[in-house]
Amino acid sequence: MNTDYKTFWRKSGLKKNWGNIFLKIINQHKPKVFLEIGVFCGVTARNVCELLNKIHSGNFKYIGIDLFGNKASSDEKVPNYLKKQNFSNPFKTLIYNLILRENLNSYESVQNFLKKFSRNVTLIKGNSNHILVNLEVKDIDFVFLDGGHSFDTVFNDLNLLYDKISLNKGAIILCDDYEDADYIKGVKKAVDKFVEEKKLKLELVEKRFAKIII
Repeated sequence: MNTDYKTFWRKSGLKKNWGNIFLKIINQHKPKVFLEIGVFCGVTARNVCELLNKIHSGNFKYIGIDLFGNKASSDEKVPNYLKKQNFSNPFKTLIYNLILRENLNSYESVQNFLKKFSRNVTLIKGNSNHILVNLEVKDIDFVFLDGGHSFDTVFNDLNLLYDKISLNKGAIILCDDYEDADYIKGVKKAVDKFVEEKKLKLELVEKRFAKIII
């Protein structure tokens, strides 16, 4: 199965090498109901949908939660790539910022970007700590957690997710920015405390992703 990560001319927190590693993890577990917290510009979502569409012949579900342009809380730790819509390629800056005037992290932009899979995709705008309280997620078998990066946000997300999917034996929660260049102390601290309290298995993938096995 091809696991070549594509950026589709949009911004992504996962560069080529990390994106390929990420897709290999998805291909290994082959989830049918995928939840992503922290959609950003939809690049990870599009890659996941393309892959799961091939694996399951169109029979899959993707759910994405993001602030989609709403302001994060003042205590939130924001990775560098999320702060501004700037591109190393000046032509991209010209196209998106000056000609199209399109905010790639807006709900409308991401929804349009994923329209190929409109029947499979559900996008939800808001704070994950609030949304997860009422979200029906019992069938979810894979979560990519890459939303808020403060200790409180990550720890609360993990506990809310666990309360919902703890009966789904073998379900995976994959946390980004646990280590490596975008390592944020709050993420690692929250993941480590959660895993210790719940007595769960943690696998470190390529010194970046923390894979929690339910």
